[in-house]
This record gives sequence, C-alpha cells and structure tokens, in this order.
Amino acid sequence: MATSGVELLGSWASPYTNRVQIALNLKSVKYDFIEENFYSNKSKRLLEANPAHKKVPVLIHDKKPFCESLIILQYIDDVWTGSGSSILPSDPYDRAIARFWAAYLDDKWFPSFKELETAPEDSRTTIVAKIFEGLILLEEAFAKCSKGKPFFGGDNIGYVDIVLGSYLGWINVTEVTLGLKLLEESRTPGLAGWAERFRLHNAVKDFVPEAHKLIEFYMMVQAAKASAI
Repeated sequence: MATSGVELLGSWASPYTNRVQIALNLKSVKYDFIEENFYSNKSKRLLEANPAHKKVPVLIHDKKPFCESLIILQYIDDVWTGSGSSILPSDPYDRAIARFWAAYLDDKWFPSFKELETAPEDSRTTIVAKIFEGLILLEEAFAKCSKGKPFFGGDNIGYVDIVLGSYLGWINVTEVTLGLKLLEESRTPGLAGWAERFRLHNAVKDFVPEAHKLIEFYMMVQAAKASAI
C-alpha cells in the first residue's frame, strides 16, 4: 500500500505521539509531522480532527483522521500489513494479553507518575511504592510475553513494547527529579535489559526524549499556565 497522504499531528514531548512515530517507523511509513501546541492555542486543524478530546496524537491517512494512540497503533498494524513485522500478535490469546497490558499501563500504572506531580511530600512514598509494585507485575509479564526473547513482542518490538517504551523518557524524568532508580537490574533485570535494547532500536532511538529536555519542556508549560491565570 502506498505510504503517501500520511500526516501526524502531535508533540515531540508526548509519549502518546512518540508511540505512533515508533509504529510508523517500524512499518517504514513515510509521513509528515506537524508539531502541535497541545496545552494551549490548539490549532483549528487539531480541533476539527479530534473534536471529542481535542488532543494529540491524530493520524491523518488519505484525509481521514484517527485519534487515540492505542487505536492508531492498531490501525497502522491493520493497514500496513506488508511492511515490517506485526505490531500485535497474530494468536488471539497473545493479542488479548497484549491489549490487557497496554490498557494496564495507560489506565493504572502510568497515572501514578502523574499523581507525583501534585502529591504532597508525605504521600510520595506510597505512590512510589505503587509504581514499584507495577514494575514487579510488568517484570513477570515480560517473562511470559517475551518467552525468553528480547522484547514483549518476541524477536521484534510489538504492541506492549511500544506502549511501555513510549513512557521511558518521562520515567527518567521521575528518576532524575526524585533521585531514585526505577528500572534497576537488581529488582527487575528483565525490564532493565529490555529498556536498553528498546532505546537502541533504529525505529526508536530518535523518539524517546532525553530527561533534561522533558524537564525543560515541563517547566516551560508550567510557566505558561501560571502566566495565563
């Protein structure tokens, strides 16, 4: 299938945008990237393309918009079947398990990181404990899903790899700001090794932002919000 007529509305700092970029790279899909200001002054095009949520990412393919990153990943996998490896497993059970862990990451685990942003000092220990509990579950999931191979998807990067991997930049931000190590080899050796392999993959290495850049971005956003009050 031709790869022309593909655009991505997103932000370099958004993990949800990053995961779509990684998926497009895995499938060798050429696309035009349009940087959006997702926290203020949203473009007319973004608002028209995603009127329900008004947020990035939005994939536009043949002038049709697709919203929500997990849905976009599945769409990419369904459309560009002849290019690159499959993102979702072909086996129905493995496919369901991959979707389960992706939903767990987005709906339950990563929201704990967002809690830390506004949490008072005396409650941070409890939240960090929840994050570590989730990492233990993910370590077990990695062992089962990978079946001894390098990635959740086996020999190649798959659905869960992309979803978890898109958060690595912001995970590093938390490590830097709190002075702790989350993906440590002594606690979760499987995930620690996986993270290194994931970051070095050709489809990934340009799309997991460095922690210092994300911290600068976060401070800029907070300053913009404060000045708008």
